[in-house]
Amino acid sequence: MLVTDLPETFLRNRLSGIPFVVRPAVFDVGMVQLDSVRVDVPETLRRAMDLVLHRSELLDRETAFLRAQDAGLVVCDIPSIPLEAAEQVGIPRLAVGNFSWNWIYSAFADQDTRWREVMQVFEEGYAKSDLLLRLPFAEEMTAFPRQRDIPIVAEPGTARRDALAALTGAPTDRRWVLLSFSSLDWDEEALREVEAMEEYAFFTVRPLEWKRKNLFPVDRERMPFSDVIASVDIVVTKPGFGVLSECVVNRKPMVYVDRTDFLEYPILEEAVQRYLQHQHIPAEQLYRGVLHEALERVLSNPEPQEKPGMGGGPVAAQILQEWLT
Repeated sequence: MLVTDLPETFLRNRLSGIPFVVRPAVFDVGMVQLDSVRVDVPETLRRAMDLVLHRSELLDRETAFLRAQDAGLVVCDIPSIPLEAAEQVGIPRLAVGNFSWNWIYSAFADQDTRWREVMQVFEEGYAKSDLLLRLPFAEEMTAFPRQRDIPIVAEPGTARRDALAALTGAPTDRRWVLLSFSSLDWDEEALREVEAMEEYAFFTVRPLEWKRKNLFPVDRERMPFSDVIASVDIVVTKPGFGVLSECVVNRKPMVYVDRTDFLEYPILEEAVQRYLQHQHIPAEQLYRGVLHEALERVLSNPEPQEKPGMGGGPVAAQILQEWLT
């Protein structure tokens, strides 16, 4: 069973062929986004304090749920309350991730002491874990008493240019660029700037879409995201763990923009520069749709010589199986 507030369509796109049941619930607030690049720190704090206020209620509810389901193992990415609930029930409790929320929020603790209350909630829960499966591109994650590093769990997609062209109507004789953002605030001037780059075809994944002659939305229910990445020539994005992993395993050049107010960013940027053909673009250029120079430069930049460890999926599955037996 997957316990999450993510849309089920998103999960089925990423977990094609794997049977699962979704139970809608949420036990952390992450970082509230103004859009795919900018963070709303005050709203994040407001929601985080609400989580602190309702911690006991959430813990009691999750403990009762685990008992009712006769659950044998809890794996979290990466809230802390389910770990506490699993400890109360007496079943194994594992975490997986490349950062912890107490660490992310520590960047704001000097601005407002209420962040320390939030950090404490996560630290106390993380301390109850039996094991952390620490993914690549990670911080030290000292809140977890026991850790084991595993390789990248993402698997390469299948290049399906003909299928993607048939699905979207995109021409096959241009360079293909994926705009990997859940939202992007482009005004009419920015869209005209992008539309003028006729030598490129740009793809988005719905619900992000614009009606322009060289901008092609992809329905995530019709093609797995990993196959979309495998099919394009360049990815334009912010460096998040998921898209970074997908680009690394598919060996795709990345044009990337700064991610503000997120402590993880320097670690991910370092990984981009080590493992990918890359080009940085300032945020103000991205918001104006000024992409041409970065797209031209990224393909002429040196290809990386390093490759991180891959095949983490089977490694993680074996570890989980060991905890279930």
